Amino acid sequence: MGDKINRLMLQKTTYNSNLGDLKDCYEQYLDKGKHTINQPTGNFFYDPWIIREEFKDTVWEKVLNTLTFPIGEARIIVLETGNCYLKHADIDDRFHLNIGGDCSYLLDLEENVMHEMKRDGAWYKMNAGVLHTAINVGEIDRVQLVVRELLSKNTVQNPIRIKITGSSKNARYIFDSRLSPWLNRSNKKGILGDFAIDGHSVLFSLDSKHLDELKSITPSNFKVEQIDD
Repeated sequence: MGDKINRLMLQKTTYNSNLGDLKDCYEQYLDKGKHTINQPTGNFFYDPWIIREEFKDTVWEKVLNTLTFPIGEARIIVLETGNCYLKHADIDDRFHLNIGGDCSYLLDLEENVMHEMKRDGAWYKMNAGVLHTAINVGEIDRVQLVVRELLSKNTVQNPIRIKITGSSKNARYIFDSRLSPWLNRSNKKGILGDFAIDGHSVLFSLDSKHLDELKSITPSNFKVEQIDD
């Protein structure tokens, strides 16, 4: 039962925002797509982000500050009616706050579970290492505030430096479907650290005992290299 609980894709947290503020956010949300409202102070994945100047003293900053711990990138994400995202996973977990919409869902594609997203004021912690998508089958846009959880600053035992590069036109889709779930779990296990993106490649430190495991799950159109620091 414990493993099942830990693997749940979406769990309600104790962090909440005022419903009136969320209504204000929805009435002034930006155009379709994804809009970052904060900026990094150092490493993209590991160091806290701070609010961008143009969003200071706005309702967006007020809502974002209801998360009272260091956070990563925060984005307003608008999913238009009748749209969805491709199947994927992410190395970093996410916090979701539903700003507005009707009949929109986060889908756990591994357990075939639909999570309806309602404007209830609650932040939800998402295990983004689970293969998932989002869908909006309502008549109005779905607007969410989505925040990256900072990656753990792991001290990796027996570290080696790894570089993975994809070569196909759909490399991003394959990477997010096949490798991102493993990378997410490895970060949580403490066997992966210093993750970075460099063009079409990702780099990270890995406990050498897990190199064969990584190679066994890596698609043939990706190259795994051990490199010097």
